[in-house]
Amino acid sequence: MRARLQKFLSRLKQENLDGFIISSPANISYLSEFNSCDAYLLVSKKETVYFTDSRYIEDVKPRLKGLASLKKINGSVFEIIADTCRDLSLKRVGFEERQMPYAEYKKIKQYLGSGAYLIPTYNLLEGLRQVKAAREIEKIRAALKITGLALQFIKTFIKPGIKELEIAAELERFIRYQGAIGAAFDIIVASGPNSVYPHHRPGPKKIKQGEAVLIDIGVDYFGYKSDLTRAFFLDKINSLTRRIYEIVLKAQAKAIAKIRPGKPIAEIDALARNYIAAKGYAKFFSHSLGHGIGLETHEAPSISPKSDGILVPGMVFTVEPAIYLPGRFGIRIEDMVLVTRKGCEVLSGFIHK
Repeated sequence: MRARLQKFLSRLKQENLDGFIISSPANISYLSEFNSCDAYLLVSKKETVYFTDSRYIEDVKPRLKGLASLKKINGSVFEIIADTCRDLSLKRVGFEERQMPYAEYKKIKQYLGSGAYLIPTYNLLEGLRQVKAAREIEKIRAALKITGLALQFIKTFIKPGIKELEIAAELERFIRYQGAIGAAFDIIVASGPNSVYPHHRPGPKKIKQGEAVLIDIGVDYFGYKSDLTRAFFLDKINSLTRRIYEIVLKAQAKAIAKIRPGKPIAEIDALARNYIAAKGYAKFFSHSLGHGIGLETHEAPSISPKSDGILVPGMVFTVEPAIYLPGRFGIRIEDMVLVTRKGCEVLSGFIHK
């Protein structure tokens, strides 16, 4: 039995669960160690079962050896899952409360009938995914290398008159030629006043001389993601823009300098947030300092004032302070870090060179 599955089974025992239904593609991919889609996974001490349809049967067969048995979906997948739970005599069956739609929950519960219970859970698998293994970090490094090359490339493409959409399209094309499966999320290209919107969707707006151009890009490298943000300038920047940029950069540096095992996560957020507040821009930094990243672009841990966890070696997350001045411009600088045994490594540090 593979190590990740064995570790998860130990968690189920601690939670007094006989089995667990997984519907999240990222969580299934984590346990199966291949990029899974259109599937469900039932984990139990007696047997682990992978459910999928005829489109994927031949592909997943060799990948499941030593991990799970395979059941072809022929009819209602929810009835097949419920029947399998009964066949294995599972009474307390957990599920991901944030991932399973209510309609699916109702169907499985209906087919289970009396004598078995569906137990909502939160963060059982996601908690395990916070600490990355060496092979996961290798893929994240590969994703970051492509992202860095894309950011270097786009410098030569951005010029007045180019549309935001054109820049996004060039980036999408470039990362695929470099070996990425695709973008990790819709690439953000936000120029001038549009840069105050953290998740701006690129549009037909043309870049103007003297505007800040904010680019937020990540790639998917065989399931693992990257996420970086840089601000580009087409001309000499004015004193206010320079001041805001330097405040954001210093806030990021202050937070990164204190990242180490055992440090409360909320304190890392506070270091950047308090510095920005001290400079008079507290109300213009509206989101968390960062987020975990791996199989999903946003995953645990959340680097925010509300976080109650501590940093441990193997965590990978973004550090992205920002200041957004409505109607004018926004500056966000985002890098990815790895918590090490002695401190941290800025995984995207080479991109600044």
